Amino acid sequence: MSEHDKPENLRSREVTEGTERAPHRAMFRAMGYDDDDLSAPMVGVANPAADVTPCNVHLDDVADAAIDGVDESDGMPIEFGTITISDAISMGTEGMKASLISREVIADSVELVSFGERMDALVTVAGCDKNLPGMLMASIRTDLPSVFLYGGSIMPGEHDGREVTIQNVFEGVGAVAEGTMSEDELDDLERHACPGAGSCGGMFTANTMASISEALGMAPLGSAGPPAEDRERYQVAERSGELAMEVIEADRRPSDILSRESFENAIAVQTAIGGSTNAVLHLLAMAREAGIDLDITDFDEISRRTPKIADLQPGGTRVMNDLHEVGGVPVVIRRLLDAGLLHGDAMTVTGRTLEAELEQLDLPDDDEIDVDFLYTTDDPKEDEGAIKILEGNLARDGAVLKATGDDAFHHEGPARVFENEEDAMAYVQEGHVESGDVIVIRNEGPRGGPGMREMLGVTAAVVGAGHEDDVALITDGRFSGATRGPMIGHVAPEAFAGGPIGLLEDGDTITIDIPDRSLDVGLTDEELDRRGEDWEQPEPNYTGGVLAKYCRDFGSAAHGAVTNPEFLD
Repeated sequence: MSEHDKPENLRSREVTEGTERAPHRAMFRAMGYDDDDLSAPMVGVANPAADVTPCNVHLDDVADAAIDGVDESDGMPIEFGTITISDAISMGTEGMKASLISREVIADSVELVSFGERMDALVTVAGCDKNLPGMLMASIRTDLPSVFLYGGSIMPGEHDGREVTIQNVFEGVGAVAEGTMSEDELDDLERHACPGAGSCGGMFTANTMASISEALGMAPLGSAGPPAEDRERYQVAERSGELAMEVIEADRRPSDILSRESFENAIAVQTAIGGSTNAVLHLLAMAREAGIDLDITDFDEISRRTPKIADLQPGGTRVMNDLHEVGGVPVVIRRLLDAGLLHGDAMTVTGRTLEAELEQLDLPDDDEIDVDFLYTTDDPKEDEGAIKILEGNLARDGAVLKATGDDAFHHEGPARVFENEEDAMAYVQEGHVESGDVIVIRNEGPRGGPGMREMLGVTAAVVGAGHEDDVALITDGRFSGATRGPMIGHVAPEAFAGGPIGLLEDGDTITIDIPDRSLDVGLTDEELDRRGEDWEQPEPNYTGGVLAKYCRDFGSAAHGAVTNPEFLD
C-alpha cells in the first residue's frame, strides 16, 4: 500500500501507514473503511446514547448528523460509546451516588479510546447532566482538536393549561404529602411533564453546562439552544462535524481556546442566567484539568458584579426553548459583552474571538426582544448573579447557594441533623418539618456518599410542602439544577473528611446570611474543637467495587471533586 497524504502531525498515521500496519488496516477494512478514509484525519465521535434517559435516547441520530458532517468534509469518522446515568431517574435513590462518578468514567473512557486508537480529533456528544462536563474534561485532557456538541433539551409538557417540566413533578410529590395536591392530579402531571426526547428543559444542569460551553468557546455560539427533536438540532450536529475538520486543519486545540478569561466568561454567563450550582463543581474540575488557576471564591466575586438577566426555571417559569426562540445564549452573551462584563477577546473553537463570533450571527436587535423573562443589564431581574459562595465556621472552604428568591435572605434556626438523604426525606414526608428548621444532611459528600448525591427529592418535597422561604437545608452533597429555595450544598470540608458539618448536633443554632455570604453555627471554636476530638471518621459505605474506589479517590468539592492524582488536595 502506498504512503498517504495524511499531514505529518496526525497521530493516526501510527495505525494507518506503513507496511507494518497492514494488520491494522485490515481491521479498519472489516468495518467498511477504504483507502480514502485511511488517508484522512481520524475523528472520534464520542456518543453516550442510551435508553436509560430521555436526555440521551436520541443521541444516535445526533451523532449520525455529526458523522455526516465529518464524512462530507473528507474526514474519517469513528463513532464509539460511553456510559450515562439518568440523574432524574436515579434521584432520591442510592443509585444517585453514581451520577458524579459517571462524570469521571465518561472523561476517562473518552480519553482512553482516543489515546488507544490514536485519534486525531474529537466531536464529543452529550445529553444528560454529567455527560457535558465529562466530555469537556476529556477534550481538555487529551488536548485534541475538539468540538463539543449538545444533544438539546426536551420541550415542556402541558398540564392544567400551563407549561410544566420534571421540576413540577418532583415538587408535586411534596404537595401530595402536604395534602395540597391529589394523587390523581400528580398522576396526570407525571404523564404530561416529559413529552419526548431531550435533556430537562429548565436552566437546570444540562442546559446550564450547554450554555457555559458557548461562553467557554468550546462550542459554537447558538449551538446550545435548538431543542432535541428540532430540525435545527441536526443542522448544528452536522456543522459540528464539519467544524471538527476545520479545527484539525488549523491545529486548534482546547489549550489554544481555554484561558482564565474564558472561564470568567463562563462563570458570568452561569450567574446571569441563574444556572445550576453544579456548574461550580464542574468548572472548577475543568479548570484543574486545563491547569488554569480558578478558585471557588472567584464565582462569588464574578457573581457580585454580574446581574441576573434571565428568569428561567427553576426560579422562574420559562425554559431553554423560550430563550432559544429570542436568540438563545448569544443574546445573553451580547448583553453582558456590551456592558463590559465579558472578555470579548477570548478565543472560540471557530478561531474567532467571542466578540467576532457574535458579529457572524443574525440575532434580533435588543429592542426587538420583548419578553418577560429576559432583562437588560441596566434593568436586571437582580442586581447580582444567582451564585453565592458562603463561608463561615460551618464551611471553612466554602459552600454554594443558587439564589432563586430574596437576595437579602437571612435565616436563623435549629439544626435537624440527618446522616443521609433517606432519613431527611422521611422527616419531610411525615410532616415533621417546621417553619424555621435548618435541615442538615451530611456524609453525602464526594467521599462520604461517595459521589455527592443530588437531592432534588428532598428540596422539592420541602418546597412542595409550602416551605420554600422559611426552611433551609444544608449539605455536603449536591442539589439538582432544578432545586430552588434556600438550599446550600457543597459544604466543605465534608463530614467524612472531618468538616464541621460532621460535628453538628440536633438543636444547634445555624445562621445563614446571604448578604454577608456567611454560614455559621452558634458554637465557640473551643466547643467545635472539643467535638472534633471526640469525632471518629465513619466507616466507608462501600468496601468493594467502583463506589469504594471513588470514596478513596475523590478530592474536595471546593476544588471540583476531581480524581486526577495530579490535582488532588
